[in-house]
Order: sequence, then structure tokens, then C-alpha cells
Amino acid sequence: MWLAVLKVGIAACLLAGLALTAARATEGGASLYVPGIHGPLAGVLPPPGFYFETDFYSYSGRLSAATQTQIGGAVLANVKVEARAAFLTPTWVTPLQILGGNLAFAVAVPVGVPRISAGALITAPRLGRSFAFSQRDATFNLGDPIASALIGWHAEKFHWVTGVSVSIPAGAYQEGELSNLAFNRWIGDVYAAVTYLDPAIGLDISTTVGLEINGTNQATDYRSGNAFHADLAVTKNLTKEFSVGVIVGHYQQVSGDGGAGASLGSYRGRVTAVGGTIGYNFELGRIPISARLKIMREVEVENRARGTIGLLSIAFPLGGQAPPAPPAPLTAKF
Repeated sequence: MWLAVLKVGIAACLLAGLALTAARATEGGASLYVPGIHGPLAGVLPPPGFYFETDFYSYSGRLSAATQTQIGGAVLANVKVEARAAFLTPTWVTPLQILGGNLAFAVAVPVGVPRISAGALITAPRLGRSFAFSQRDATFNLGDPIASALIGWHAEKFHWVTGVSVSIPAGAYQEGELSNLAFNRWIGDVYAAVTYLDPAIGLDISTTVGLEINGTNQATDYRSGNAFHADLAVTKNLTKEFSVGVIVGHYQQVSGDGGAGASLGSYRGRVTAVGGTIGYNFELGRIPISARLKIMREVEVENRARGTIGLLSIAFPLGGQAPPAPPAPLTAKF
């Protein structure tokens, strides 16, 4: 997807704001980064102009019954998460150049419903309850907006970008509730992506690395640890319109959680996810549209939930600009 690089978490990334992929390690196990969010064409910045992308995000996961987690100040066990959200992202690729690369800006606004169910509520001083059973919460709300800025360069078959994204604690966070789309903490993400793109054979190899820096949730006094993340995507165009590929994503905390609200102490979480992707380019009237579906399964998990990530992205230019030409001719084969 030619706009995926403009967001760190969208989907956010996008668990991005889906504050409730539950687990120990970062509050609620939620991070701005989502495994696989930086996929094909991650290092390719589109031409100057205005663009719009909608990412439909789905997550279904479960935490081991033997493992406790902390969400919204409550300590829970036997947790199941079902999250559905959409991330609305306008993007402006400016004609302004810095060190030979184009400057771009994007803002993602998440809306959706995290559904949380827990077999046991161990303690929840902010909810005024303890040692209860079968807790459930599902609320449609607005997540924290994510602002991004980046610079992109091109050199023959190589393309690369570097950027920063910031999750701003301005969403509809509800103190004491289990179901929140907003993180209610400042999160920064500094990252770089490189793409090798060979149009002659329709081959795209893209990789992204980044560092997520977490702040403190003032409502719960929980300070989440910082984390390293990386993605690798290899895709092949079968036709001018259709592409397939594989994706691998990894997230690992490099510092533990803290703060007076971290009842379970300092934990470091990690997750590795693998999956596949298909992309399709088409026109609606005269508007070129890019669609991409990604399915990721979390296979190696520590102190986080294990589940399945689904992300459907639909992007198109505004004002008549055309996206880059597809990377492969109709005759391209494996």
C-alpha cells in the first residue's frame, strides 16, 4: 500500500490505539506499533499531492488463563479481546524538499469498539471492585489522533524514508473503564524504511525498523516501557493489478514498565507475527484506488496476548493526482 509508510501505527497500527490487546508489558499490552503495519512499498513516498486512506482493523486474541494483566487500573485474568476499528488518514506530500527528499505530513484518527471480557477481576480500586468474575466491557469511542511527519528519497530501484509519529492523548479516554480505544499517554515512534523495487520483474522487498517511546498515563499513573520494532515484506506482482506476498513483524520492549500504578511490577513484552498479503489496484470512475488485505498471526509471544490481526487498507489520491504506476507488467510471473 503506497500510503502505509505514512503511519506508524495505524492500524494502526494498527493495535494502534486499540488499547486493548491485553497483556502485561506496556499498559494493557497495547502499543502504537502493530506487527506488519509497515508492509509492501514501505520505503516509497508517493508524488507530491493530497491522499486519503482508510484502514479497517480487526483483532481477536486471548491471554493465558494463568497470566494476569492490567487494564485501566484493574488487574485481570483469563482475558479475551475482540477489537474492531477504522483509522481515517488524510496525507499531504509537499513539494518542499529537505536534503533532496520530499517532506510529507499525515494525521490518523481512530474510531471503533474494543470488547474486553475477563474470567476474573483480581482487583480494581478505581472501579471500586475486587475478586469479581465475568467482567465485560464494550464501548464505541474515539482513539488518540496520530500525527506523522517524514521525508522520502528515491535512487533508481531503491527508495527510503525516515520519519516520526506521535500519538496525542486527546481521545475519548474513560477513566476506570476496561474498554478504551485511546492510550491516554504520549507515544513517539522514530523509524526508517527501505524498499528495493524492480518494476521489470514486479519484485518488492521492504523493511522497516523503529523505536517506540512511551509516556505515562496520568489517569492510572502507569508508565509503559519503550520498545524496538521491525517489519519485513516480500511481494510479487502477478499482473499489473494484482500482487501477493508474505510479511513478518516483531515487537520487543527494551525497558520495563513502571510508575505507582504498575501493580504487577516491571515487565517486558515481545511478539512476533507472520502472515500474508494480497493487493489489488483498480479505478472507480477516473479515481485510481489501491486496496490491500493483510492477515497476521502472532506466533511467538511473551507477556502479551496471542491472536490474529486483520487489516484492510483502501487508499486513493485527492484532487486528481495519480499514484505511482504498479511495479510489474502484465506478463510478470513468479
